[in-house]
Formats: sequence, C-alpha cells, structure tokens
Amino acid sequence: MATAVKDMLDAYPADLSEVAVDKLSSCIEECIICAQACTACADACLAEEAPAELVKCIRTDADCADICSATAAVLSRRTGYDAKVTKAMLQACAAICKACGDECKSHAEKHDHCRICAEACRRCEQACNDLIASL
Repeated sequence: MATAVKDMLDAYPADLSEVAVDKLSSCIEECIICAQACTACADACLAEEAPAELVKCIRTDADCADICSATAAVLSRRTGYDAKVTKAMLQACAAICKACGDECKSHAEKHDHCRICAEACRRCEQACNDLIASL
C-alpha cells in the first residue's frame, strides 16, 4: 500500500538515486508516528495521579517529539541534500529515541501509554539506524 510519504518521494522531480527511497520513506513515517506517540505519552503522564513521578519521562517525551518532528522535516526536503546534515540528524534522532524508549519502558508495566510510546521509539530508532546504514 502506498503512503503519502512514499507518493511524495516518488513525485519528486529530481533523481533520488543517492538514497534508498523505501528506507527514507519508512524513516520519515516512523519519525512522524514517534513524534505523535511521544506527545500523547507526555500528555498522558501529566494526567496521571502522580505526574511529579514522571517528570523525566515527560521531558524525554517532549525532547523526542521535537527531534523526531525536525528529523522528519529535514528528511522530507531533498533539494540541496547534504548527507552530513542528514546523518547528524538521524544519529540525534536514534539517540533520543533510545533514551525515550528506555525511559518509557521503565514505566510500561504501570502505564500502557508508556509501553506504546516505548514501542514507537524502538521502531523509529531502528528506522533511523537502517537509513544511516544505507547512506
């Protein structure tokens, strides 16, 4: 099934042969999904009975959402592509996804939203690492 991300990459008028389009598409999608999951998880943490116990999780969620969103945006812009910038963004995104995934996993048994977020973070981390390996 085609996605809007893949359709937009396919519609790009210049040659994208310098990048694995399937990995790029997957990474953009996972970044967007992770940003949404992290935003929702932070909000759910704030709604818990003791949000003060989840301050680190909330902060990590917020940082991860911002970095994932920025990474998706950078990956979506192909004109004037700079492999060094792309790689740095992907490395930062993979790092925050690992940190956020670890933090959320530590709360996953008590909070289902943290489990869901941890899973999204792991998928995004993997997609970033897969794209890095293909550059």
